[in-house]
Amino acid sequence: MIRVTLIGSGNVAQHLIQAFSQTTAVELVQVFSRQPETVAHLVSAHQIISDFNKLQKVDLIIIAVIDDAISEVSNQIPFENQLVVHTSGSVAMEALNAKNRRGVFYPLQTFSKAKAINFKVVPICLETENDGDYNTLETVAKAISNVIYRINSEQRKALHVAAVFVSNFVNHLYQIGETICTENQLDFAILKPLIQETADKILTLSPAEAQTGPAKRQDSQTINTHLAFLTDDHQKEIYKLLTKSIIDNGKKL
Repeated sequence: MIRVTLIGSGNVAQHLIQAFSQTTAVELVQVFSRQPETVAHLVSAHQIISDFNKLQKVDLIIIAVIDDAISEVSNQIPFENQLVVHTSGSVAMEALNAKNRRGVFYPLQTFSKAKAINFKVVPICLETENDGDYNTLETVAKAISNVIYRINSEQRKALHVAAVFVSNFVNHLYQIGETICTENQLDFAILKPLIQETADKILTLSPAEAQTGPAKRQDSQTINTHLAFLTDDHQKEIYKLLTKSIIDNGKKL
């Protein structure tokens, strides 16, 4: 059994706590949180600490905090030669203090506290400075997920940018779509089967093969009708930019 301590209490940390609680391969020794009440419903009170000096020696310390705080938190760990990893998609492994053995344990998923996650299908991307530490991370990752990748910091950075496009930006487009529906007394739920089918197609088709719509067809009449309908200049600019991108991409294929 691998002994793990988790530093953090946000979305990623809380989902990791729940995932670790469902395996016997990992023992969650401590959870560091500045606000103990945020994780009190997930672990026993004696496991929660808010003082770095109370950290115990374990096999692995996972830092699951906001990107800007990773370096500072790693500097506060009162050990040397301890395996310490962070969970960020965009921060280099070298941001961790070099007094300890460094790595990355990056679960590639969008996490919300109110939405349960099946961790078994969440890709976990791993990086370490040596093979021995990689084996430790791989054991922990395999205890909670069936999808493990070994990637370096540059690949992880590319993956994180790609993830922003396919998740965060797409969700923002959902928000714009919901706004348009609301302004026209329509229920956004009408679009949900379309959203689901579009997502499902990517499981069997490439994005290029799955692309449909007026921009794909270069249907200028429909495009101009849509632009005339939109009254929000911000929405118009997004529509124009994405339409041009789809048309230009079609020309490259």
